[in-house]
Amino acid sequence: MTLAHSPVPGQPPRAVQPRRTDFERWRRRSRLIRTLRVALPATIAVIFLGLAGSVAWSTYTSQPKQAKSTDEPIRLVTPRFVGRDDKGRPFVLTAESATRDRLDYQRVILKHPALVLDEGGPDQMRLNGADGVFHEQNGKLELSGGVHMQDTKSTFETASSLFDTKTGEVVGSGPIQGAGGLGEIQAKSYGVYGKGERMVFQGGVHTRIQPKK
Repeated sequence: MTLAHSPVPGQPPRAVQPRRTDFERWRRRSRLIRTLRVALPATIAVIFLGLAGSVAWSTYTSQPKQAKSTDEPIRLVTPRFVGRDDKGRPFVLTAESATRDRLDYQRVILKHPALVLDEGGPDQMRLNGADGVFHEQNGKLELSGGVHMQDTKSTFETASSLFDTKTGEVVGSGPIQGAGGLGEIQAKSYGVYGKGERMVFQGGVHTRIQPKK
């Protein structure tokens, strides 16, 4: 039988020291394993939560952009509308730009519109203004902002005008002034009917008849 002894008084025998070292290593390893058992699942959970949050955020931020792009009005540059009235006369409506109303798809807002009715024909008429609105549903064109109206017999300036592309009639409630076949005319409202053969002026009508030479 061999007894372990220590050369230094108060210190444990040499055979006991390796055991304590192994025990300390085992205890540190055990703590590390316990820590990893808790940390690894927590890390995986945090990663999954981060991915889920990223997907949710991307979905949330993309929805307003889609709605915004969908609500953007349709804008056309130098548009051209072509048609015929109920008398078979062709008309061409052009403008610098046309923007569809977001609240009413049949309502087209025009910038510097110009309309030519029966171009080159006996009933030719031209209308243009600074602004306009074309109603595709009923074919009516609203002109405003220094409206200029001209046919084969007369030329007039007015504040606003409403042209019906289906009937070819023009009416307006604003002041109008210009010159026709008989002379100068001023009035508060007017209407052009038929094929431009009949013009009706109302409200404070003033005329200056020019005698035919």
